[in-house]
Amino acid sequence: MPKMTFIEKNGNVLEVEAPLGLSVMEISHKHGVDIEGACGGCLACATCHVVLRPDWYEKLNEKKEEEEDMLDLAFDLKKTSRLGCQILMTEELDGLVVALPGAKLPWE
Repeated sequence: MPKMTFIEKNGNVLEVEAPLGLSVMEISHKHGVDIEGACGGCLACATCHVVLRPDWYEKLNEKKEEEEDMLDLAFDLKKTSRLGCQILMTEELDGLVVALPGAKLPWE
């Protein structure tokens, strides 16, 4: 099964199993990672905001205008910010690394 890594606000690094087809937001909930996802993934909030390591950011599809609009409301926005509800796990994303807003980014 594919895996992904979350870097939590306190710096904790958590590698988890990431079932294909689930969103990063859903995977975080499955493993108790502190991502809210208040709207349930329908692009009506920015509470599932994550920051991708730059090499992973380049592998994703471009953001839709609706996602851009919601990210404008996000805390601690970075160049590689995305909404976790819009990133679906695929084989190509095996090893994905994301950080929660407010975490110290090891790649900066």
